[in-house]
Amino acid sequence: MNSRFAQAALKVLCALAAGLALRQVVGLHPVWWVVWLAPAVLLIVAFHFPPRHARWMVPLASVIGATVDFHYFSLVMPLPAVIAAIAAQTLLWTFLVLVTRRVVVRYQSWWTVFVYPVLWVAADTLMAALLPDGNWGSLAYSQGDELAVIQVASLFGTAGVLFLIALYSSAIALAITLGKSLRRGWLAWSITVLLIASSLLYGHIRLRRPLHGTETIFGILSIDDPIGLRASDAYAQTIFDQYDWRIAALADRGAQVIVLPEKIAMLTPGKALDLQHRLGDAARQNHIWLEAGVGIYDGRTPTNWAWLFAPDGTLAAVYEKHHMAPPERRDHYATGSDYTLYTVAGERYGLAVCKDMHFAELGRAYGLRGASVMLVPAWDFAYLDGWIEERTTAFRGIENGYSIVRASREGLLSASDPYGRLLAETTSSVMPGRSLLVKVVVAPPEHTLYTRVGNLFGRLCVLVAAGFVVLGWIPISRKSARL
Repeated sequence: MNSRFAQAALKVLCALAAGLALRQVVGLHPVWWVVWLAPAVLLIVAFHFPPRHARWMVPLASVIGATVDFHYFSLVMPLPAVIAAIAAQTLLWTFLVLVTRRVVVRYQSWWTVFVYPVLWVAADTLMAALLPDGNWGSLAYSQGDELAVIQVASLFGTAGVLFLIALYSSAIALAITLGKSLRRGWLAWSITVLLIASSLLYGHIRLRRPLHGTETIFGILSIDDPIGLRASDAYAQTIFDQYDWRIAALADRGAQVIVLPEKIAMLTPGKALDLQHRLGDAARQNHIWLEAGVGIYDGRTPTNWAWLFAPDGTLAAVYEKHHMAPPERRDHYATGSDYTLYTVAGERYGLAVCKDMHFAELGRAYGLRGASVMLVPAWDFAYLDGWIEERTTAFRGIENGYSIVRASREGLLSASDPYGRLLAETTSSVMPGRSLLVKVVVAPPEHTLYTRVGNLFGRLCVLVAAGFVVLGWIPISRKSARL
């Protein structure tokens, strides 16, 4: 009895350890190096224990990891949706790990090192294409500060980064659990080392490339205080006056282009027209390009816009947000479909709003249209997700070779170059707000491999993953198992 209890306790402790490690991986600010190791712990648990134990140990570890985001999800979604999101994340980890276990244990051959990374990339690719939040929270974004690692995104997008992370975890797990019993294991270890080393070498080489273009001084400005439909005129006037003052101060310091955040106010059409005139006057008086985000509600359907004003005060370009955050979906915001670019000083400036930049296909669409820099008004959630939102956005620049200037409420003000290097960053603030001045080399767009072919690698992984799933269940001969 004591022996059985000890064995059960050991299994529970193993699952808990794996789950606690996953909490450092799937949160809003993951620890980058843990992301390379923690999944290996879960895989080791799955490979080491018999199926009847793995089937409850893996879900237990997965749900422990997934609940790390419970508080954040509860801020943006109702409780049933929160529970559904955590359950879906738990099921995804469980499915991928148990399918990997089935194929690895059945065949125990060198090529099984690719099962786990291919399955993960396939799942990530399908989520990006099918879910309203895309592949938000992809493990690839956890490497946002590791510049040499993430340059491979210019070739294969997030799929390339995710593949390397998962491949390392898979190789570690196979080495520890199977070791010499893995047939031709030397091939698995050699290929893993070669792929990771090659990608790091490519990253270091790419980061050494000089940028040649127009040096432009950007001002980034945010005041977090909201202006809703019921805000008094006096309250709104105080905030707009502060914007006017800070815009003028940034222009005096040399700002040529100033970006304000998403939905600096939610207004009726009449008041939105008044704000349009006011912002146009600010652009004209300060001789700057000025972009601002504004929400408009006509009594039927709310909309979310980005406006770009020219130095003569005219409204040069408008853009309607494509992809809505959960609260906006709940309020049935209209969605846009057009891509907006405008030529400034000979370079193409693209407009997008916040969540739009979570979607690689939208980022690529701007790359195909020749964007040199993206201006992105944004609104993050309660200062919690600023890091992951900013790094996710920076990935679009790496994938497509353009710079990004992002102004967020309740988040981060930042600018990044085509290699994902943060040129400047600060946290937004309530009144009197916060601003940032940064020099950006606006270079002609780099036509990366990813821009040209898109997520071809991810789509190929979907096909291969389907084959792996079939391999896990079809009857096999002893000879086939030894391949």
